[in-house]
Amino acid sequence: MDLALSTLHVAAGVLLLYMGAEGLVRGSTDLALRFGLSPLVVGLTVVALGTSSPELVVTMQAAMKGNGDIAVGSVVGSNISNLALILGATVVLRPLVIRKELVSLDMPVVIACSLMLAAMLLDSRLDRWEGVVLVAGLGAFLVFNGWRAPEGKMALVSGPIRLTPRPREGLPWLAILFAVAGLALLVFGADLLLKGAISAAEILGISQAVIGLTLVAVGTSLPELATTTVAALKREGDLAVGNLVGSNVLNILGVLGISAVVSPLRSHGVRVADLGVMVAISFLTLFLMRTGFRLRRSEGALLLGLYGGYLWYLTR
Repeated sequence: MDLALSTLHVAAGVLLLYMGAEGLVRGSTDLALRFGLSPLVVGLTVVALGTSSPELVVTMQAAMKGNGDIAVGSVVGSNISNLALILGATVVLRPLVIRKELVSLDMPVVIACSLMLAAMLLDSRLDRWEGVVLVAGLGAFLVFNGWRAPEGKMALVSGPIRLTPRPREGLPWLAILFAVAGLALLVFGADLLLKGAISAAEILGISQAVIGLTLVAVGTSLPELATTTVAALKREGDLAVGNLVGSNVLNILGVLGISAVVSPLRSHGVRVADLGVMVAISFLTLFLMRTGFRLRRSEGALLLGLYGGYLWYLTR
């Protein structure tokens, strides 16, 4: 496979992942509402996990194929790009006001999860029991958000800009079709993305870990990018930031947790420095949020500059 074909595979895979996530979220949301779940509960569970489905499917496929560097790298890289690249670019586009609870509770949860993952990966492996611990943390995170929700204190997690308040009338076949088709597109898209990314790494002489930390990470973050950008343009700062905060928590607890339970991960290419950048960016984001509970364009430019520096470090 030459570089042009590898690039085409990556582009097609990313597009199918985005379309698959959209279909899965729409179909599963409609079905959940038909079964009597409230829009709030659906948003906290079905939608939150649905928009993280590209990362989950790619990571699980990579894990089962023995590509641990891509599996771990895509999650670590996605968490870095969510805060440094996507949040940075969004704030440059439009400064955001930050809700105090995001600073006092939700960002500390991101930092705690990042530190826990970094500690688990010091031996370059994520065993099944560690995956169980992460999945248990995911359950606690979702339950806690559900407990906070009735008082209007829920942590914002990944989700679309609009959630239909009630399901469509009539038979649920269209919703089922959306969900099944979305899942199929996710699986097919993940396979294309992985083939293209691995091939490109071999042709360019770049490690699979670097490909996972950059290309795969950004490609699987498209749902978060779309949600955050639209939310910022609509001046919905809570949703714009909460989407990324929730995504980082779900990536660690859900994506890597479930993947490690299915197939323990080995990753020697994702270094301590990469994990350190993930933790440091989380701490920096919290610090910037605390300065007046707003993110300014200059702070967004700082985050973008740091992401550019990280890319230079990876490819030098």
